[in-house]
Amino acid sequence: MDTEQQSKQMQAGSEFEREPVPKSARLGFKSFIGMYAGEHCAGTELMIGPLFVAAGVSAYDLIMGLLLGNALAVLSWMFLCAPIATRSRLTLYCHLEKICGRKLVTLYNLANGVMFCFLAGAMVTVSATAVGVWFKFPMPGLNDLYPNSVGWVAAVAVVGGLIAIVAAYGYQTVARFANIAAPWMVLVFLAFGFVGLRQFIDATGFDVASLGDAWQLAKTHIWKGGAPQEGQVKFTFWHITFFAWFCNMAMHVGMSDLSVFRFAKKSWYGVASSTGMYVGHFMAWISASILYAYQLHLDPADTDVLPGPLAYRAAGLAGLLCVIIAGWTTANPTIYRAGLAFQAISPKSSRFKVTLLTGAIATLAGMFPAIAMKLLGFVALYGLILMPMGAVIFVDFWLIRKFGLASSYAELSGKTFNWAAGLAWFVTLATAWVLVKFAGVQIFFVSLPGWFVAAFLYIVLSKFYQNKVRPSTAA
Repeated sequence: MDTEQQSKQMQAGSEFEREPVPKSARLGFKSFIGMYAGEHCAGTELMIGPLFVAAGVSAYDLIMGLLLGNALAVLSWMFLCAPIATRSRLTLYCHLEKICGRKLVTLYNLANGVMFCFLAGAMVTVSATAVGVWFKFPMPGLNDLYPNSVGWVAAVAVVGGLIAIVAAYGYQTVARFANIAAPWMVLVFLAFGFVGLRQFIDATGFDVASLGDAWQLAKTHIWKGGAPQEGQVKFTFWHITFFAWFCNMAMHVGMSDLSVFRFAKKSWYGVASSTGMYVGHFMAWISASILYAYQLHLDPADTDVLPGPLAYRAAGLAGLLCVIIAGWTTANPTIYRAGLAFQAISPKSSRFKVTLLTGAIATLAGMFPAIAMKLLGFVALYGLILMPMGAVIFVDFWLIRKFGLASSYAELSGKTFNWAAGLAWFVTLATAWVLVKFAGVQIFFVSLPGWFVAAFLYIVLSKFYQNKVRPSTAA
């Protein structure tokens, strides 16, 4: 494609869904810093932080687990996802189509898009809790599964509709929005933490004159390490480590962010994910934990996890605006990714219209608070479901030729369903289900061994499948 054609495509709003991103469309490091800071210092942090407290985590387990787990997440983006993205310059869905074939990728894209819709729905839920503070309609509690008021449904509908419109305008619009909002949100989240500490000190009379005193306050009043609340799993150091590492497993290990880093000029831009991990998944989670712990200190019976009221108690109007915008900046790229997944199923469809429809699905999901209230388990589940295909991509890109096998086998053979990849996906998920259901392994811990199972299965099955079905004879 010549320069003039590329220019016309960019002006027409092309996202290069079916071809490599050209040099003229690649983005600098700053775009990824803003996007990851905005996406991961976001509304869901005000859900996840409190849920750690509800899970009875101790101060030591939380801090040390977050330090290690977030470092592993950044390394996963840097060394698993970004190098492939900047070499292929393709969306996740085009990449998988070359490997897996059209029919298998359609099944994967459907699962991927649905899971992203549910995740975006949780983020819409978060923003709607801030609207609830203004309009004072009933909002869902920690164990609620269904919408509980007309006001709640209306708030979610309005917030979700606005988010979908921004996402529909494409990645550059999403990145621009995040760059504008991220610096302000970071400051507000930091303020949440300091305000929460100040409230604890005032309420308890605890004398904090040093870091040692602050640590003692944290151990005895904030993350006390007791029994979890009803319906919650007890969290330890290893729960925190694996959750921090794998809560975005679909993006880095699962390779969904191939669709994002294909725009990066250099693969080392994967380090930009650290702004999200250590600003969002460290500072913001800790700040949100403090706010919820203070709520429990005031009234141990008040176990509702509602980001809007939490933020309002700490920072007033600025807190409410932060919750709305934070949910917005997280849902934007998530709906964008889901739109790409659905658009890949029907390539001739308008990505703009598909993304709007995707936003509508996410909004509908956001009306049901069960996803947000069970967010710890949900993000572990959706990462697990999408992870095996990340292992398939990694093996196909870096390793499979070393075994005398062909990469991008579906493209070479003309097959529409690569059974080696399909069985690697299905058998890995079945193995994980058996471990959780019958061996008592918690869902937070099955993804790591699952990746190696998927990689091994794909190599072994490809050896058999490609020997049986040669590219020259495949239909």
